[in-house]
Amino acid sequence: MWSALLLATGAGLSTTIGSLLGLAVKRPGPRFMGFILGFSAGVMILISFVELLAKAIETPGVGFLGAHAAFFAGMGGYFLIDLLVPHDYLGQHDHPDYMSHDENNRSPHTLMRTGQLVTIGIAIHNFPEGMATFVGAMEAFDLGVAIAVAIAIHNIPEGIAISAPIYAATGSRKKAFLWSFFSGVSEILGAVLAAIVLTPFLSGNVMGFVLAVVAGIMVVISLDELIPVAKSFDTEHVPILGVITGMIVMVLSLWMLGQT
Repeated sequence: MWSALLLATGAGLSTTIGSLLGLAVKRPGPRFMGFILGFSAGVMILISFVELLAKAIETPGVGFLGAHAAFFAGMGGYFLIDLLVPHDYLGQHDHPDYMSHDENNRSPHTLMRTGQLVTIGIAIHNFPEGMATFVGAMEAFDLGVAIAVAIAIHNIPEGIAISAPIYAATGSRKKAFLWSFFSGVSEILGAVLAAIVLTPFLSGNVMGFVLAVVAGIMVVISLDELIPVAKSFDTEHVPILGVITGMIVMVLSLWMLGQT
């Protein structure tokens, strides 16, 4: 059990590695922000469809219809929250100040909110991953190691995507690091919860539905928040290059680890 918890902890805290890489860029410019936010969207979209939703569909007690019902429930839940807490989307309204190359003219509130949304989406995504790492390691340690390594590779670019906008908004390396640390801690909490509470009740069917719901939430955040904000920083092709690069990195990591 302790070995399984340590695996989940290492995988979760790998977000801090990405955070440190993101903080190495002292003054993120608009092209960098457009690329890294697009990169994050690519990572989240590919993980949602290739890993989370696919695994939910393959779960015998969930199936195609059940997985997609949970997927759209996740999308609808986030949409409902969005309606209850309305805000302007950069991609839908004219905000010329965000297009400026002068960081002083860009809205810190918008950057901070973007970083927080990424953190929330990744934290929700990391929570069941922590449970998956723990359960896999309890079944077979080698399986747990493979899952933990795959998750750690995913979490590094996620840490970059969290720290970059928060650092640009606040100028505080400490805050940027702590937010990325928070997203990784959720994975540890997921493993601890599985160890203490869920182990007697956790089933493949329950995990399948949870993964599909998380996939829906991550897709909505990517399409409705990350990509519009990325385009607000760079109206050319940098954001879509970030999306493609993020997807390629995730495909290569999955291929090399044999998770497909």
